[in-house]
Amino acid sequence: MRELSRNGLTFDVSDDGPDDGSADPPVALLLHGWPQDRHAWSRVTPLLTAGGLRVVAFDQRGYSPRARPAGRAAYRMGELVADVVAAVDACGVQRVHLVGHDWGGAVAWAAAERHPERFASLTVLSTPHHRAFAAALRHLDQASHSWYMAAFQLPFLPELVLAGQLEGVLRRSGLPPEDARRYAARFRERGAGSGGLAWYRALPLGASTLSGLPNPLRRKASRGVSEAPGAGAGQHRITVPTTYLWGAHDPALGRRAAEASGDWVASDYRFVELDAGHWLPETRPQEVAAAVLSRAGGAAQDA
Repeated sequence: MRELSRNGLTFDVSDDGPDDGSADPPVALLLHGWPQDRHAWSRVTPLLTAGGLRVVAFDQRGYSPRARPAGRAAYRMGELVADVVAAVDACGVQRVHLVGHDWGGAVAWAAAERHPERFASLTVLSTPHHRAFAAALRHLDQASHSWYMAAFQLPFLPELVLAGQLEGVLRRSGLPPEDARRYAARFRERGAGSGGLAWYRALPLGASTLSGLPNPLRRKASRGVSEAPGAGAGQHRITVPTTYLWGAHDPALGRRAAEASGDWVASDYRFVELDAGHWLPETRPQEVAAAVLSRAGGAAQDA
């Protein structure tokens, strides 16, 4: 599979089979974050295929050139989750092992919450559960790290600023230079920067996040915004076996929400703290692959 279609949108897909050539292998579906694309998983994929998994990753809406719809509503969580379910259907299987990082992690939590029957396991990197994150935002330590979420809602300015500064920002945050260069170059492509930022502009933000902004930016970003992050998803606990990997040196996502995420899982749950930063697919592929394969092996034994 090289592309996926849903509601007139076409998503670019990578689809890699297992090294052993087995028929009907279990599928791992990988969701990237901002400002990545499906190639964020390039170091993880060969480890997963060597472990017997078929690995499918797609450039999500806003990132695929043929899947950049206009308007905030097109990037609400319901649409993002529906894209994931369409990808599962396109894989030709009933259930997949779902893996997500950063924004892809937020979508993975929501998808597993809303459609648990479609996922054999869930592995989330960096991003805490949406309810744990919303609670953490009421505290200054997390709110002070999340100011950018409101700043990214401003029109035009983020694209202008980040076009020249994104590579440096990413490198300072711990992303390897070659990945920072590639993501920054893609961001500058026509429509790509706004497509990725549309996810933030569709996000309902509360006063706790906005409090980190200077007053003029706070007033602009708060127009039409009234709810805390995570309000667009549900409130049911996750019933899918779940592993959550978090880097103790993540500059944006703190310990409070990370440690509270397990409260929202009503299934087998593993919290793995790594001596790492935010960019786990690029910098810790061995640990990421091991976590996914451990879940996949457990699911196979349960079956």
